Amino acid sequence: MYTFILVVHVTVCLILISVVLLQTGKGAEMGAAFGGSSQTIFGSRGAATFLSKLTVGAAIIFMMTSLSLSMLKGGASLGSSVIDPSNTGSTSTGSTEVPTPIETPEDATSD
Repeated sequence: MYTFILVVHVTVCLILISVVLLQTGKGAEMGAAFGGSSQTIFGSRGAATFLSKLTVGAAIIFMMTSLSLSMLKGGASLGSSVIDPSNTGSTSTGSTEVPTPIETPEDATSD
């Protein structure tokens, strides 16, 4: 199940990237006003609605798969916090031993 959702997630991510890159910017019409040709695939206005709907659909699916993956993989770690003081991390050795200070040259000459 996790692998299937991950494959769908990566596929939708690539589709979302390509759909966003296919869209023209807001300033693209300014170039056409000065003699540049309109380089649209789907016609003058038909592409905007089609690509906009495709972007919204891909974004919704991307968010749903992101949420699903985080819930499936999160499991028991959803209740723990990084900044929780009662959470004892694995980096603690458990000893309260204080390290001895390093001797400075002033300490060595005072003997």
